[in-house]
Amino acid sequence: MTLQPRVATALSRGPAEFGELAARYLEEYLAKIRLTLEALPADRLWWRPAAGANSAGNLVLHLCGNLSLWLLASVGGTAFERDRAGEFAAEGGVDAKELEARLADVVGRCAALLRGLDGKELGQALTVQGYSTDVLGVAFHAVEHMSYHTGQLLFLLKQSLPDGERVELYPQHRRE
Repeated sequence: MTLQPRVATALSRGPAEFGELAARYLEEYLAKIRLTLEALPADRLWWRPAAGANSAGNLVLHLCGNLSLWLLASVGGTAFERDRAGEFAAEGGVDAKELEARLADVVGRCAALLRGLDGKELGQALTVQGYSTDVLGVAFHAVEHMSYHTGQLLFLLKQSLPDGERVELYPQHRRE
C-alpha cells in the first residue's frame, strides 16, 4: 500500500507571485501533515522516539504556534499569546482530528494573508522573537519552518508503517 497526499505540489500548480507561491507551499505541507495524521497509529501521536524528542502532536502544536506568531500576529496584526514551552511539553489531550483541524485553520488564514500581500509590503520592517527582519523574511521563515517540521512528521510516520507500506510524495518522479 502506498500513501500519497491529496493536493498538487506548489510548483506543479504553475508560476506565481511570491505570496501565492508561499501560500501554496504551506498548503502542500498541510496536505502532507494531514496524510501523516490520518495514517499515524493513534498510539504514536504523542509517542516520543527518544528522551527529549518531540512527538507528532508536539510538532503540530508547535507549527500552529509558530505560524500564528510569525504570520498572523506579526504580519497580519492578529492578537496572539503564545505558549511555546507548552507546545513541546504537551503529552496528549488532543486527538489527530483536532490537531489537523487546528493546523488547517491556521494554515488557511496564513495562506489568505500571504495571497493578500503586495510587493510593497514585503519590505516592511518587523521584529519577531527578537529577530529584525521584514515581511519577506517572515514569510520565508514560516515556509521553511513548516517544511522542516513536515519532514520530521513524515519521518515519524515512516518509522511507524507496517512492512510493505510506504509513503510516496512524488509519484511523477518515480522513473527518474
